Amino acid sequence: MLPKYGSGEKRIKIRELCHIGIFVALIAVCAQIAIPLPGGVPITLQAWAISLAGLVLGAKNGAMAALVYVLLGAAGAPVFAGFSGGFGVILRHTGGFILSFPALAFLAGVGAKRARIFSATPGLSAGIIVNWVAGLLWFSWITGHNLGVSFGYAIAPFIFAGVLKAVILPALGKKIFILIFSKNY
Repeated sequence: MLPKYGSGEKRIKIRELCHIGIFVALIAVCAQIAIPLPGGVPITLQAWAISLAGLVLGAKNGAMAALVYVLLGAAGAPVFAGFSGGFGVILRHTGGFILSFPALAFLAGVGAKRARIFSATPGLSAGIIVNWVAGLLWFSWITGHNLGVSFGYAIAPFIFAGVLKAVILPALGKKIFILIFSKNY
């Protein structure tokens, strides 16, 4: 039975659903901006968009946007890099990164506060590390490479971008947060 209106149940607002939907679309678009690498893990902007979703929407709604993105892709929508989709994509060597996207968004959003830009940096950094560890372990398991080789293919090319993301995105996220959530639009 559905709870009655005003029964104390926290419901998601239509505005929040719209924001989540916008970020799902942004993540899907950013996934298509890809540079293939020899190791098979492309450089894309989707992890940036997922981190931004957590910073702007907060932990819960950012993770929800990432989860919807992952579920859409798993269901077959061509939202993953290279306009790919389907559960088979998750079972490939980049599946660990994909599966950890909701955790990345959640952790990025944990420290995100309206007033403090750099309070988000530790949570975002933790999210990046969780994403990298999940991606590394999955990549190693699927490809059969040892962790050292897997690190070289799946993590090393992204270290500079990860540090840059942890430094730049909190300030950008605050500006977008103010733009989206200000009452003047």
